[in-house]
Amino acid sequence: MNLKGRNFLKLMDFEPEEILYLVDLAAELKEKKKQGIMHNSLIGKNIALIFEKTSTRTRCSFEVAAHDLGMHCTYLDPSGSQIGKKESIADTARVLGRMYDGIEYRGYGQEIVEELAKYAGVPVWNGLTNEFHPTQMIADMLTIREHLGELKGKKFVYMGDARYNMGNSLMVTCAKLGIHFVACTNRKYFPENQLVEYCEEVAARTGATIRLTEDVAEATKDADVIYTDVWVSMGEPAEIWEERIKDLLPYQVNEKAFENAKDTAIFMHCLPAFHDLKTGVGKEIHEKFGLTEMEVTDEVFEGPRSVVFDEAENRMHSIKAIMLATLGES
Repeated sequence: MNLKGRNFLKLMDFEPEEILYLVDLAAELKEKKKQGIMHNSLIGKNIALIFEKTSTRTRCSFEVAAHDLGMHCTYLDPSGSQIGKKESIADTARVLGRMYDGIEYRGYGQEIVEELAKYAGVPVWNGLTNEFHPTQMIADMLTIREHLGELKGKKFVYMGDARYNMGNSLMVTCAKLGIHFVACTNRKYFPENQLVEYCEEVAARTGATIRLTEDVAEATKDADVIYTDVWVSMGEPAEIWEERIKDLLPYQVNEKAFENAKDTAIFMHCLPAFHDLKTGVGKEIHEKFGLTEMEVTDEVFEGPRSVVFDEAENRMHSIKAIMLATLGES
């Protein structure tokens, strides 16, 4: 499988076999790291990390992965570049493409990372946009396979706000890989019709199904995976918390949500999670609305079904696989 020179912007651009290749490669690289086997085949290469939205897991994953592969990286925080301010995206891309072998972008509209890729002349990786989060998908599929043994035919339930990067990306990935996808939420938070139609067309070829429902009991029946994310995305105004809590509290992942799921079902979350009062946001929400936990209860998050920290670790192995596959060995 040759992905050298490819951009990694969204999984709509990749065939199922290519996605599975990246999952396999991530597993191989994870095993090498666990065994202490060096895999620094990209010595001499340099990458730029553009973060218009800050992150813990994505930044650390790219930096550690780059180091393990033998590369150097430059981190540009929200104030560290002139992208889109004093310099156009196209000009930024052409400058960085002359200096770096690959560019990561984490920020806002998908059109930004697409334009970077158009002009950079080197592989560009999407670390998160409003619409898609493809590096998370490789980590998630690796995690599911590690715990459940296979992907095709599993039932995957996403609860919460399914309109943005996580709901979109998970629906696309499940459709591509023959996984039955269910978005369980208030209908105001269903994914856009155009993307649903695309996923239904893909699912018809892979044996997957796509379902949108407001019924928690129906959605979670025989589920293999129950997944959620924060209810307010990065960059959204704090004022919308009240509306989201009102609309989405019935779709909180708690023990009752798991009653109809399989005994082997696992809980996943891309993190950070508001499952207790140990964060500034959690304390603020508690003071305003009286909630001690939001999209997931602490009982589920800390319980035996939860694989969230395996999932977080797999970000690094998966990002390493994506960079190695698209940059190629030196």
